[in-house]
This record gives sequence, C-alpha cells and structure tokens, in this order.
Amino acid sequence: MILHVDMDAFYASVEERNRPELQGKPLIVGGTQDSRGVVAAANYEARKYGIHSAMPAREAFRRCPELISIPPRIDLYAQVSRKIREIFFHYTPLVEPLSLDEAFLDVTGCRNLFGNGPEIAQKIKAEIFRETQLVASVGVAPNKFLAKIASDLEKPDALVVVDGERIQEFLDPLPVGRIWGVGKVTGTQFEKMGIRTIRNLRELDLRVLQSQFGSQGEHFYNLARGIDTRKVVPDREAKSISHERTFEVDIFDQESLNAWAMELTEQVARRLRRHKLQARTVHLKVRFANFKTITRSYTLENVTNVTAILWSHISRMIAAAIPEQHNGVRLIGVGTSHFEQPGKVQKSLFADEDSSKQKRLDSVADQIQDKFGLNSLARGIGMLHDVTKAKAHETREDV
Repeated sequence: MILHVDMDAFYASVEERNRPELQGKPLIVGGTQDSRGVVAAANYEARKYGIHSAMPAREAFRRCPELISIPPRIDLYAQVSRKIREIFFHYTPLVEPLSLDEAFLDVTGCRNLFGNGPEIAQKIKAEIFRETQLVASVGVAPNKFLAKIASDLEKPDALVVVDGERIQEFLDPLPVGRIWGVGKVTGTQFEKMGIRTIRNLRELDLRVLQSQFGSQGEHFYNLARGIDTRKVVPDREAKSISHERTFEVDIFDQESLNAWAMELTEQVARRLRRHKLQARTVHLKVRFANFKTITRSYTLENVTNVTAILWSHISRMIAAAIPEQHNGVRLIGVGTSHFEQPGKVQKSLFADEDSSKQKRLDSVADQIQDKFGLNSLARGIGMLHDVTKAKAHETREDV
C-alpha cells in the first residue's frame, strides 16, 4: 500500500503559521507586483481568485490587487520539511521525498504495527498537525500514480483512499489532464481527438496512442488503466538520481538552458555527496516543444560527485544535442547512475590538483547551504533565470 503525502499550500502555510495576522488574507510566496517573477505558492484565499503556483506575479496582482506577497524562505521550509520527514520514518523506512512538501511512503509491511493504509494515513496527518500545526493531504492507493491523484482530489486536509478492486471506477470520470505528462499542449491534442476523460483515453487503441505520441503513447495507455509498477525508492537505495524541469513557457535561449541545467547538475551532485555516492555515468534528457525527446549519456573514466566535473560533461552533451535552431525546449533533465561508495573507489597515484580544489569548493558550498539554505549560495550562471519559477516546476526521480 502506497501513501502520497502532500502538504497543503506548504510555503504559504508555513508563513501563515509564523505570522497569524496573515491568516484569512490572500497570500502568495514569490514574485512581486512589479517583477517578472512567478508565484511559488498561493494560499487558499488567493486561490479563490484563480491564482496558482507558476502564474506570473503580475497576473496574480491583476486578479487580486490586495494580494500580499512574501519572498521565499527556502531554508525555513527545508527545516520544517525535515521535521515532517522524521514523522514519516516513525512509520516506515521506505520514504521517497519528491520535494520539500511531498513524498511517497510504502507502508505495505507496517500493518501489524500501525494498522492498514488509511489508518496509518490518519495517524500521520494527526502527528504532522500536532508537531508543526500544518495540514497535509494524503492519498492511499495500490501504486504511486493512483496515490498521487488521490491526494490532490479533495484538498485541503484530504484523505482519499483508492480501492484496489475499483480502480477504473475511480479513474474513469476524471479529466484526462489528471494523467501524468498531459500538459497544455498534450491536452489540446487530446481535445482535438475528442478525449476529455480518462475513460475516453482508456478506450483508445495502443497503436493509435503510439502513432500520435510516440513512446509516450504506452505511458498514457498504462496509466489510464491504473498500471504503475514503480516502487518507492529511498535515496540510499536509488540506482539513479536525477532532477528535471518542465517549463511553463518553452525556452529558446541557449544561455538560459545552460543556467537551468547547471542548477540541476548542482542539485544532483549535492545529493550524491549527501549520501556518500560517486557516479560513473551522467545523463541528459531534453524534450522539445513538439514532444520529441532525446536522451544522452556518457560514462566517465573515474567516478565522481564533483559538481564542476559533472557539469563539464553535461554542458558538452547539451551543446551536441540541442541545435542552434530548434522549436523550443519544454523540459530538461540531468541524472547520474552506476554508483560506487568512496571507500571502494581506486585512487589515482597522481592527485589532480584542480579536482581537489573543486572538491573543497563543493564541501564549503554544502556547509553554507546546509546552514543558511539552498538559495544562500549559487554559481554565477544560475543568475540567468528566475529561481522561484524553477521551484514551481521541479521534479526528481530516483530509480
């Protein structure tokens, strides 16, 4: 049994908790009335005006002139997130964090200790509220896809259970946009095909979906039937670690793409170091506006978790994979695989002075970010994009 725990309007809720005078007022985190930034989070009062995360801040203020905006405090949210994660580990060691405010939990083997899935979900919700005064929504289902959908259906303060014997009854009436990977462009394509619900999608032949969406066709075919075989994978057991970003607006500028990829590389490298892993293979994923997706990988001569070394290979792959003229990039991802523990790595007889310097730089950067938050230190290339927009579209995958 899988749980998907999703904190309701997390950033905004933390701010309201710390500043009670904000409660009941429309509030966003990230972006200002005069900036080009976007909304990182919106409380439920703001959502009554149609305001949501990733919306341009100017549009949010146009819809609600009395809107209150607060700059993001990622270090504070990370601190609260760690406390919530500790609660998860009270119930199961199989915890797969997706971001600061959501995670998958596999509680299949916990029945004798804590009860069935819904009972565990209720206990977790109660403990989170008792310890943090924050509200979580939880989906309980046989797999990750169904649990993710369930947690979002009755927000806020939701507890939705998907009966494994009634999966199609649960899925069929839902809009096709609930399927992972169906965004604005794909949604428009489905609309033209007369596909509006998951049941409509399920009734399509696999060959039709493959002809229209390529490799994504089988993905849509399986999810429409509630099929998702992925396991909950904690960081320490992952065979690959990756981060990717889907952009609200397709990106054409090469410098901006490099900035996003650099930030993704830093996050992947930081997680490798946190878990004392080194990777031998680096991966790049690029999805263009027409949904054509390319993947590239490169096997290193020596394993590493040094940001600069990983970036040197990622940047070369980007230069080779993305032509000067293209129709826009809607997603970019960076990953690593084939891990080794540092103690098992054969050391070179001749120390690489530059590599040693980069390791020391990474170590200092990790210490600063651990103490003052992820936004306290960044490389110059990362200044070429809006950080709050990045946060709104980030996904990570450990397999």
